[in-house]
Amino acid sequence: MWKHTWSIPVSLAIVLAGCSQSEERDSSTDQSTSVPKTAKTVESNVVLKELRTPWNIEKNEETFYITEREGTILKGSSKEQVRMELDLSENVVAEGEGGLLGMALDPDFSDNQTAYVYHTYEKNGTLYNRVIEIVEQDDTWKETRVLLDEIPGASIHNGGRIEIGPDDFLYVTAGDAAVPENAQKLSSLAGKILRMKLDGSPADGNLREYVYSYGHRNPQGLVFVDQTLYATEHGQSGHDEINRIESKNYGWPLIEGTEKQQGLVTPWYEVGEQSVAPSGVAALDGKLYFGTLVGQSLRSIETSTSKVEQVVSDRGRIRDVMVDGEDLYYITNNTDGRGNPGDEDDVLVRLMP
Repeated sequence: MWKHTWSIPVSLAIVLAGCSQSEERDSSTDQSTSVPKTAKTVESNVVLKELRTPWNIEKNEETFYITEREGTILKGSSKEQVRMELDLSENVVAEGEGGLLGMALDPDFSDNQTAYVYHTYEKNGTLYNRVIEIVEQDDTWKETRVLLDEIPGASIHNGGRIEIGPDDFLYVTAGDAAVPENAQKLSSLAGKILRMKLDGSPADGNLREYVYSYGHRNPQGLVFVDQTLYATEHGQSGHDEINRIESKNYGWPLIEGTEKQQGLVTPWYEVGEQSVAPSGVAALDGKLYFGTLVGQSLRSIETSTSKVEQVVSDRGRIRDVMVDGEDLYYITNNTDGRGNPGDEDDVLVRLMP
Protein backbone atom coordinates (compact mmCIF):
# COMPACT_ATOMS: atom_id res chain seq x y z
CA MET A 1 0.00 0.00 0.00
CA TRP A 2 1.31 3.43 -0.92
CA LYS A 3 1.02 5.64 2.11
CA HIS A 4 2.49 9.05 2.85
CA THR A 5 2.13 11.23 5.93
CA TRP A 6 2.32 15.00 5.55
CA SER A 7 2.33 17.65 8.25
CA ILE A 8 -0.38 20.33 8.02
CA PRO A 9 0.64 23.72 9.48
CA VAL A 10 -1.77 26.20 11.02
CA SER A 11 -3.85 27.99 8.35
CA LEU A 12 -2.85 31.45 7.28
CA ALA A 13 -5.22 34.33 7.90
CA ILE A 14 -5.75 34.56 4.16
CA VAL A 15 -7.87 31.41 4.13
CA LEU A 16 -10.25 32.83 6.72
CA ALA A 17 -11.19 35.55 4.30
CA GLY A 18 -11.53 33.02 1.51
CA CYS A 19 -13.60 30.32 3.21
CA SER A 20 -16.90 32.04 2.54
CA GLN A 21 -15.82 32.42 -1.08
CA SER A 22 -15.51 28.67 -1.68
CA GLU A 23 -17.30 26.63 -4.34
CA GLU A 24 -20.32 26.38 -2.08
CA ARG A 25 -21.30 30.05 -1.90
CA ASP A 26 -25.03 30.69 -1.92
CA SER A 27 -26.18 32.53 -5.00
CA SER A 28 -29.64 32.74 -6.47
CA THR A 29 -28.43 34.52 -9.59
CA ASP A 30 -25.42 34.51 -11.85
CA GLN A 31 -23.24 37.37 -10.61
CA SER A 32 -20.34 37.14 -13.04
CA THR A 33 -19.14 40.50 -14.26
CA SER A 34 -19.62 39.59 -17.89
CA VAL A 35 -22.51 37.24 -18.51
CA PRO A 36 -21.79 35.23 -21.68
CA LYS A 37 -24.36 35.24 -24.42
CA THR A 38 -26.76 32.32 -24.57
CA ALA A 39 -26.23 29.77 -27.31
CA LYS A 40 -29.02 28.49 -29.56
CA THR A 41 -31.62 26.26 -27.91
CA VAL A 42 -30.78 22.57 -27.69
CA GLU A 43 -33.03 19.63 -26.93
CA SER A 44 -32.64 17.92 -23.58
CA ASN A 45 -34.23 15.19 -21.53
CA VAL A 46 -33.89 13.87 -17.99
CA VAL A 47 -32.25 10.43 -17.95
CA LEU A 48 -32.07 9.81 -14.17
CA LYS A 49 -33.72 11.66 -11.31
CA GLU A 50 -33.83 11.79 -7.51
CA LEU A 51 -30.04 11.71 -7.20
CA ARG A 52 -28.61 12.48 -3.76
CA THR A 53 -25.94 15.20 -3.87
CA PRO A 54 -24.28 13.73 -6.99
CA TRP A 55 -20.69 14.60 -7.84
CA ASN A 56 -19.25 12.63 -10.78
CA ILE A 57 -20.62 10.96 -13.94
CA GLU A 58 -19.12 7.84 -15.52
CA LYS A 59 -20.66 5.70 -18.27
CA ASN A 60 -20.01 2.19 -19.61
CA GLU A 61 -22.03 1.24 -22.67
CA GLU A 62 -25.62 2.21 -21.71
CA THR A 63 -25.07 2.23 -17.94
CA PHE A 64 -24.27 5.33 -15.88
CA TYR A 65 -22.35 5.34 -12.60
CA ILE A 66 -22.81 8.50 -10.53
CA THR A 67 -21.03 9.08 -7.23
CA GLU A 68 -23.09 10.59 -4.42
CA ARG A 69 -21.29 12.58 -1.76
CA GLU A 70 -22.80 10.67 1.18
CA GLY A 71 -21.00 7.50 0.06
CA THR A 72 -23.12 5.66 -2.52
CA ILE A 73 -22.89 5.09 -6.27
CA LEU A 74 -26.06 5.36 -8.33
CA LYS A 75 -26.05 2.79 -11.16
CA GLY A 76 -28.70 3.50 -13.74
CA SER A 77 -29.97 3.46 -17.30
CA SER A 78 -33.09 4.69 -19.04
CA LYS A 79 -34.83 1.51 -17.82
CA GLU A 80 -33.84 1.20 -14.17
CA GLN A 81 -31.59 2.51 -11.42
CA VAL A 82 -30.15 1.10 -8.19
CA ARG A 83 -28.20 2.74 -5.39
CA MET A 84 -25.04 0.75 -4.55
CA GLU A 85 -23.16 0.68 -1.25
CA LEU A 86 -19.36 0.61 -0.91
CA ASP A 87 -17.45 -1.89 1.24
CA LEU A 88 -14.42 0.15 2.32
CA SER A 89 -11.68 -0.06 4.93
CA GLU A 90 -12.26 3.63 5.79
CA ASN A 91 -15.75 5.12 5.98
CA VAL A 92 -16.68 7.98 3.68
CA VAL A 93 -17.01 11.24 5.65
CA ALA A 94 -19.35 13.69 3.91
CA GLU A 95 -18.39 16.83 5.82
CA GLY A 96 -18.71 20.21 4.11
CA GLU A 97 -17.36 19.84 0.59
CA GLY A 98 -15.90 16.40 1.29
CA GLY A 99 -17.33 12.93 0.78
CA LEU A 100 -17.38 10.46 -2.10
CA LEU A 101 -16.17 12.61 -5.00
CA GLY A 102 -14.38 11.67 -8.23
CA MET A 103 -14.60 8.36 -10.09
CA ALA A 104 -12.91 6.90 -13.17
CA LEU A 105 -13.65 3.56 -14.79
CA ASP A 106 -10.69 1.34 -15.66
CA PRO A 107 -9.97 1.20 -19.43
CA ASP A 108 -10.87 -2.52 -19.26
CA PHE A 109 -13.94 -1.99 -17.08
CA SER A 110 -16.20 -4.22 -19.19
CA ASP A 111 -13.90 -7.16 -18.41
CA ASN A 112 -12.64 -6.41 -14.89
CA GLN A 113 -15.42 -4.21 -13.35
CA THR A 114 -12.67 -2.08 -11.77
CA ALA A 115 -12.90 1.62 -11.02
CA TYR A 116 -11.00 4.27 -9.06
CA VAL A 117 -12.59 6.71 -6.60
CA TYR A 118 -11.53 9.64 -4.43
CA HIS A 119 -13.13 10.11 -1.02
CA THR A 120 -12.79 11.93 2.28
CA TYR A 121 -12.25 10.01 5.54
CA GLU A 122 -11.28 10.69 9.13
CA LYS A 123 -8.25 9.38 11.00
CA ASN A 124 -7.43 10.30 14.58
CA GLY A 125 -9.72 13.30 14.41
CA THR A 126 -8.20 14.67 11.18
CA LEU A 127 -9.80 14.72 7.72
CA TYR A 128 -7.91 13.23 4.80
CA ASN A 129 -8.66 12.14 1.25
CA ARG A 130 -7.52 9.03 -0.55
CA VAL A 131 -7.59 7.34 -3.95
CA ILE A 132 -8.61 3.69 -3.98
CA GLU A 133 -9.36 0.90 -6.42
CA ILE A 134 -12.81 -0.69 -6.17
CA VAL A 135 -14.48 -3.61 -7.95
CA GLU A 136 -18.18 -4.00 -8.71
CA GLN A 137 -19.49 -7.24 -7.20
CA ASP A 138 -23.22 -7.90 -7.51
CA ASP A 139 -24.89 -4.82 -5.94
CA THR A 140 -21.80 -3.65 -3.99
CA TRP A 141 -18.45 -2.02 -4.69
CA LYS A 142 -15.58 -3.58 -2.75
CA GLU A 143 -12.26 -1.87 -2.04
CA THR A 144 -9.38 -3.90 -3.46
CA ARG A 145 -6.38 -1.58 -3.21
CA VAL A 146 -5.31 1.79 -1.77
CA LEU A 147 -3.45 3.78 -4.39
CA LEU A 148 -2.66 6.87 -2.31
CA ASP A 149 -3.91 8.02 1.09
CA GLU A 150 -3.49 10.83 3.62
CA ILE A 151 -4.02 13.53 1.04
CA PRO A 152 -4.79 16.55 3.27
CA GLY A 153 -8.51 17.12 3.71
CA ALA A 154 -10.81 19.68 5.31
CA SER A 155 -14.43 20.78 5.24
CA ILE A 156 -13.51 22.88 2.18
CA HIS A 157 -11.06 22.68 -0.75
CA ASN A 158 -10.71 18.92 -1.16
CA GLY A 159 -10.42 18.93 -4.95
CA GLY A 160 -11.51 15.41 -5.82
CA ARG A 161 -11.66 14.97 -9.60
CA ILE A 162 -9.83 12.04 -11.19
CA GLU A 163 -9.20 11.33 -14.86
CA ILE A 164 -7.31 8.66 -16.78
CA GLY A 165 -5.15 10.33 -19.40
CA PRO A 166 -4.17 9.18 -22.90
CA ASP A 167 -0.90 8.04 -21.31
CA ASP A 168 -2.92 5.63 -19.07
CA PHE A 169 -1.85 7.55 -15.96
CA LEU A 170 -4.34 8.58 -13.29
CA TYR A 171 -4.59 12.35 -12.77
CA VAL A 172 -6.04 13.58 -9.45
CA THR A 173 -6.94 17.07 -8.23
CA ALA A 174 -6.17 17.90 -4.60
CA GLY A 175 -7.26 21.20 -3.05
CA ASP A 176 -5.22 23.20 -0.57
CA ALA A 177 -7.46 21.89 2.28
CA ALA A 178 -7.78 25.45 3.68
CA VAL A 179 -4.01 25.85 4.13
CA PRO A 180 -2.93 28.05 1.19
CA GLU A 181 0.80 27.90 1.85
CA ASN A 182 0.83 24.13 1.31
CA ALA A 183 -0.01 24.65 -2.36
CA GLN A 184 3.56 25.97 -2.82
CA LYS A 185 5.25 23.12 -0.93
CA LEU A 186 6.36 20.18 -3.06
CA SER A 187 6.58 18.20 0.19
CA SER A 188 2.77 18.39 0.55
CA LEU A 189 0.10 16.73 -1.56
CA ALA A 190 -2.29 19.66 -0.98
CA GLY A 191 -2.98 22.20 -3.72
CA LYS A 192 -1.70 19.90 -6.45
CA ILE A 193 -2.60 17.91 -9.49
CA LEU A 194 -1.21 14.46 -8.80
CA ARG A 195 -0.22 11.83 -11.36
CA MET A 196 0.22 8.11 -10.79
CA LYS A 197 0.16 4.74 -12.48
CA LEU A 198 -2.99 2.64 -12.12
CA ASP A 199 -1.22 0.46 -9.53
CA GLY A 200 -0.71 3.51 -7.29
CA SER A 201 2.99 4.10 -7.91
CA PRO A 202 4.16 7.60 -8.93
CA ALA A 203 4.27 8.27 -12.66
CA ASP A 204 7.65 8.85 -14.25
CA GLY A 205 8.51 12.47 -14.96
CA ASN A 206 6.62 14.09 -12.08
CA LEU A 207 8.11 17.11 -10.33
CA ARG A 208 8.32 15.14 -7.09
CA GLU A 209 6.86 11.70 -6.38
CA TYR A 210 3.13 12.18 -7.08
CA VAL A 211 3.22 15.93 -7.79
CA TYR A 212 2.57 16.76 -11.46
CA SER A 213 1.69 20.47 -11.04
CA TYR A 214 1.31 22.73 -8.00
CA GLY A 215 0.15 26.12 -6.81
CA HIS A 216 -3.55 25.22 -7.06
CA ARG A 217 -6.29 26.44 -4.72
CA ASN A 218 -9.19 24.06 -5.37
CA PRO A 219 -9.06 22.40 -8.79
CA GLN A 220 -12.44 20.87 -9.64
CA GLY A 221 -12.55 19.51 -13.19
CA LEU A 222 -10.17 17.69 -15.54
CA VAL A 223 -10.38 16.90 -19.25
CA PHE A 224 -7.94 16.03 -22.00
CA VAL A 225 -8.20 17.51 -25.48
CA ASP A 226 -5.85 15.29 -27.46
CA GLN A 227 -2.67 15.51 -25.34
CA THR A 228 -3.54 18.79 -23.60
CA LEU A 229 -4.91 18.66 -20.06
CA TYR A 230 -7.35 21.36 -18.91
CA ALA A 231 -8.42 21.97 -15.31
CA THR A 232 -11.08 24.20 -13.77
CA GLU A 233 -10.28 25.87 -10.46
CA HIS A 234 -12.08 27.99 -7.85
CA GLY A 235 -10.62 31.37 -7.00
CA GLN A 236 -10.65 32.98 -3.57
CA SER A 237 -13.05 35.80 -4.38
CA GLY A 238 -13.86 35.75 -8.06
CA HIS A 239 -10.95 34.92 -10.39
CA ASP A 240 -12.04 31.34 -11.05
CA GLU A 241 -9.73 29.76 -13.60
CA ILE A 242 -9.41 27.34 -16.45
CA ASN A 243 -5.81 26.27 -16.97
CA ARG A 244 -3.85 24.31 -19.51
CA ILE A 245 -1.89 22.01 -17.23
CA GLU A 246 1.79 21.21 -17.53
CA SER A 247 4.36 20.35 -14.86
CA LYS A 248 4.55 23.94 -13.61
CA ASN A 249 3.67 26.24 -10.70
CA TYR A 250 0.21 27.81 -11.10
CA GLY A 251 0.82 30.46 -8.49
CA TRP A 252 -1.65 30.11 -5.62
CA PRO A 253 -1.49 31.86 -3.16
CA LEU A 254 1.28 34.08 -4.57
CA ILE A 255 -0.72 35.30 -7.56
CA GLU A 256 -4.31 35.02 -8.78
CA GLY A 257 -6.38 36.25 -11.66
CA THR A 258 -4.35 38.10 -14.29
CA GLU A 259 -1.41 38.79 -11.98
CA LYS A 260 2.01 37.82 -13.28
CA GLN A 261 5.19 36.75 -11.56
CA GLN A 262 8.30 35.12 -12.96
CA GLY A 263 8.14 31.34 -12.77
CA LEU A 264 4.37 31.27 -12.13
CA VAL A 265 1.63 30.51 -14.65
CA THR A 266 -1.10 33.10 -15.26
CA PRO A 267 -4.44 31.41 -16.09
CA TRP A 268 -5.40 30.60 -19.68
CA TYR A 269 -8.88 31.91 -18.78
CA GLU A 270 -10.24 33.59 -15.65
CA VAL A 271 -13.74 34.91 -14.92
CA GLY A 272 -12.98 38.30 -13.35
CA GLU A 273 -14.10 39.76 -10.05
CA GLN A 274 -17.29 37.73 -9.48
CA SER A 275 -17.17 33.96 -9.15
CA VAL A 276 -19.15 31.37 -11.08
CA ALA A 277 -17.46 28.39 -9.32
CA PRO A 278 -16.67 26.11 -12.30
CA SER A 279 -16.79 22.40 -11.58
CA GLY A 280 -16.79 19.37 -13.91
CA VAL A 281 -15.68 19.84 -17.52
CA ALA A 282 -15.88 17.89 -20.79
CA ALA A 283 -14.73 18.50 -24.36
CA LEU A 284 -16.57 18.33 -27.68
CA ASP A 285 -15.94 19.81 -31.13
CA GLY A 286 -13.32 22.37 -30.16
CA LYS A 287 -15.09 23.53 -27.02
CA LEU A 288 -14.90 22.83 -23.30
CA TYR A 289 -18.26 22.50 -21.55
CA PHE A 290 -18.18 23.25 -17.83
CA GLY A 291 -20.79 23.28 -15.10
CA THR A 292 -20.96 26.18 -12.65
CA LEU A 293 -22.27 26.19 -9.08
CA VAL A 294 -22.55 29.86 -8.17
CA GLY A 295 -23.13 30.68 -11.84
CA GLN A 296 -25.94 28.09 -11.95
CA SER A 297 -25.36 27.29 -15.60
CA LEU A 298 -23.67 25.10 -18.17
CA ARG A 299 -21.21 27.07 -20.26
CA SER A 300 -18.93 26.44 -23.21
CA ILE A 301 -15.58 27.99 -24.05
CA GLU A 302 -13.79 27.66 -27.39
CA THR A 303 -10.27 26.30 -26.98
CA SER A 304 -9.02 28.41 -29.91
CA THR A 305 -10.52 31.79 -28.99
CA SER A 306 -11.62 31.56 -25.30
CA LYS A 307 -15.08 32.74 -26.40
CA VAL A 308 -17.67 31.81 -23.75
CA GLU A 309 -21.36 31.00 -24.27
CA GLN A 310 -24.09 30.08 -21.81
CA VAL A 311 -25.71 26.82 -22.88
CA VAL A 312 -28.11 26.00 -20.00
CA SER A 313 -29.35 28.42 -17.35
CA ASP A 314 -32.58 26.91 -15.98
CA ARG A 315 -31.39 23.89 -13.97
CA GLY A 316 -29.70 25.53 -10.99
CA ARG A 317 -26.28 24.36 -9.79
CA ILE A 318 -24.41 22.07 -12.20
CA ARG A 319 -21.70 19.81 -10.81
CA ASP A 320 -20.31 17.57 -13.57
CA VAL A 321 -20.34 17.23 -17.34
CA MET A 322 -19.63 14.22 -19.56
CA VAL A 323 -19.50 13.66 -23.32
CA ASP A 324 -20.41 10.34 -24.95
CA GLY A 325 -20.05 10.47 -28.69
CA GLU A 326 -22.11 13.48 -29.84
CA ASP A 327 -24.32 13.67 -26.74
CA LEU A 328 -23.47 15.69 -23.67
CA TYR A 329 -24.67 14.86 -20.15
CA TYR A 330 -24.63 16.88 -16.95
CA ILE A 331 -25.78 16.48 -13.36
CA THR A 332 -27.38 19.15 -11.22
CA ASN A 333 -26.29 19.76 -7.62
CA ASN A 334 -29.31 21.38 -5.98
CA THR A 335 -29.69 18.91 -3.08
CA ASP A 336 -26.38 19.77 -1.39
CA GLY A 337 -27.95 22.33 0.95
CA ARG A 338 -26.90 25.34 -1.15
CA GLY A 339 -29.40 25.10 -4.01
CA ASN A 340 -33.15 25.16 -4.46
CA PRO A 341 -34.10 21.60 -5.42
CA GLY A 342 -37.15 20.82 -7.53
CA ASP A 343 -39.39 17.79 -7.15
CA GLU A 344 -37.15 15.53 -9.29
CA ASP A 345 -33.75 16.89 -8.21
CA ASP A 346 -31.04 16.10 -8.52
CA VAL A 347 -31.11 14.94 -12.14
CA LEU A 348 -28.89 13.62 -14.92
CA VAL A 349 -29.74 15.43 -18.15
CA ARG A 350 -28.81 14.63 -21.75
CA LEU A 351 -28.30 17.39 -24.30
CA MET A 352 -28.62 16.45 -27.96
CA PRO A 353 -27.05 18.47 -30.80
